[in-house]
Amino acid sequence: MSYGSAFTAWRDAAGADWPAYTRHAFVQRLGDGSLPREAFLHYLKQDYVFLIHFSRAWALAVTKAETVEEMRLAAGTVNGLINEEIALHIKTCALAGIDEATLFTTEERQENLAYTRYVLDAGHSGDLLDLLAALAPCVMGYGEIGAHLSATKSSETYAEWIGTYAGNEYQLLCRDVGALIDAAVARRIGDVPEASPRWQSLCDRFRLATKLEAGFWDMGLRL
Repeated sequence: MSYGSAFTAWRDAAGADWPAYTRHAFVQRLGDGSLPREAFLHYLKQDYVFLIHFSRAWALAVTKAETVEEMRLAAGTVNGLINEEIALHIKTCALAGIDEATLFTTEERQENLAYTRYVLDAGHSGDLLDLLAALAPCVMGYGEIGAHLSATKSSETYAEWIGTYAGNEYQLLCRDVGALIDAAVARRIGDVPEASPRWQSLCDRFRLATKLEAGFWDMGLRL
């Protein structure tokens, strides 16, 4: 998928960690429908909590922005997370008898705690680029996963979840975030970012966030 040049470079630098995340066994079982419903609901409950913190991280991006356009894109992402993506979790869990109050009080697993606090720490301790490098694996990774599963899935069991991330609205979000990252990179470290002494640290941050994403899938398979 084409979500911008900086993301592509970060994904390439992540090496084998990227497919370990986007082609994880949890993902494959979502596609072929073999993932137990109990495991899916366990994942959704943890992901609901994750998205609460992820929304806070994107809200932090508004305060780290240097232009109105950066603020606008970050604020739009917060809106999409809170009013659209989280809504899917609430709807799916409600059908299984799990209400939003229960979702909100879900106890975080260690993998969830490690990932969300890593992202928030990247934003609090660094600038917008540090935060975006930590946020990008989730945003773009789900875009890649949704598109791949939509093209290859053999089951309708989790079609609604897959359709959310394969759909035009989410794919547009990925492209918008990719454009935000490219502009933020150019603004802060120039048109040849690979020549900047900061570039490797950004690649490392992206790669670690990618590994934490894979750990989140691991958690999804461990009830």
